[in-house]
Amino acid sequence: MNIVVCVKYVPDATADRQFEDDNTVDRVGVDGLLSELDEYAVEQALQLKEKAGDDTEVTALCIGPEKATDAVRKALQMGADKGVLVTDDAIAGSDYAATSLVLAEAVKKIGTPDIVMCGMASTDASGSVVPAMLAERLGLPQVTFASVIETQGDQVRIKRDDDTATVVVGATMPLVMSVTDQTGEARYPSFKGIMAAKKKPMENWTLADLGVDAELVGLTAAWTEVDETSARPPRTAGEIVTDEEGSGATALAEFLASKKFI
Repeated sequence: MNIVVCVKYVPDATADRQFEDDNTVDRVGVDGLLSELDEYAVEQALQLKEKAGDDTEVTALCIGPEKATDAVRKALQMGADKGVLVTDDAIAGSDYAATSLVLAEAVKKIGTPDIVMCGMASTDASGSVVPAMLAERLGLPQVTFASVIETQGDQVRIKRDDDTATVVVGATMPLVMSVTDQTGEARYPSFKGIMAAKKKPMENWTLADLGVDAELVGLTAAWTEVDETSARPPRTAGEIVTDEEGSGATALAEFLASKKFI
């Protein structure tokens, strides 16, 4: 079995995140890491590999700047077998449509896998649409937002939880799958895994390697545009409600009502 896991390099939520002059997120001048929600996808790919046997190969695929190597390296440390980073200056500012295009062409270059695994969303954009777009471009069925995964041969069955019910969806490989954070905690890289990752193959591709026209990606080709951004206001001091003669509950309720929380 061949599994490709799409992972994303995102700005560290604890870092001082900024926007570029063109209102795109600064992904070079800020510390970044592997998107936490993509760690669940890596974990599920590794569990499928452990179930299927040693003939299964897991490839971590990422699009981003050169620093995005850190995200791919984290996946390799967790247990993925090889990594691919697509990096090209022309990709900067790409929207979901362009991102899915580049991912699809990279998957084709890797070789049609049995499963293309994705996280349910990225922690920076939270769009949740790339897996569906990727499935459409690859001409594959999609089973998305999986909370439980079961496989038998080339058959896959997932459970998808929504607000009112749990839906069971089945499909036949090859397919595109996205998983939620309910699938189980992702493993931490062991010391052995960290050392082994240094010897695992890691390839860097450009748009030219994929045969993708630069005019189809980037900010100028995006279907959406950010008009303006503003800095997050500084945190203000909290308001203390003093309970005098049992009036604290009333004061708290009035405060919440004034903020339209209740």
